[in-house]
Amino acid sequence: MACGHDHDELDDSGKVIVPEEVQEAIRTLLRWSGDDPQREGLIDTPKRVARAWKEYCQGNGTDPAAHLSRQFQEVGGYNELVLLKDIPFQSHCEHHMAPITGKAAIAYMPRDSVVGISKLARVLHGFAQRLQIQERLTAEVAQCIWENLNPHGVAVVIEAQHGCMTGRGVKTPGVGMVTSRLLGCFLEDSRSRKEVLSLMGY
Repeated sequence: MACGHDHDELDDSGKVIVPEEVQEAIRTLLRWSGDDPQREGLIDTPKRVARAWKEYCQGNGTDPAAHLSRQFQEVGGYNELVLLKDIPFQSHCEHHMAPITGKAAIAYMPRDSVVGISKLARVLHGFAQRLQIQERLTAEVAQCIWENLNPHGVAVVIEAQHGCMTGRGVKTPGVGMVTSRLLGCFLEDSRSRKEVLSLMGY
């Protein structure tokens, strides 16, 4: 089910109307966790949580590749590395629905066209605003750029902390997970791979 806002009904204040069945599901979770959904501080929580998840999941039902549709060929012969570093993002783990918070570095070696650098961040966010695992997120961002820009190479490195590890289970804060996906020249040529990872800080 898409989490987009295009067809959601709005109330008089402009907020998304939350169906009663969704609110009741959240009340059930509150009761099951040992709290009272009728107490003052929780009365409006079901609506707030539901609307928050609409926002967290707004990448569902969208096509991140659409951000790469406008490309520029007049680049003055530039065919060297394009790198965007330290892109902050937030996602949610599909196993526990806990936050994944981190940063990404995205690079590509253009063949004959480039895109506005903000579009790389939009691709990342389009995939991140879904229930995810970090490994798949990394692969999806790289593959999207690879298929739509037809570059010589793509490199994506994501470093993130996972709430399912820091706030529950082993409860180990400060631990970061790093994933990478290299395609094209960055995978095949060791010198190119070393250069891009060094510029990314890895």
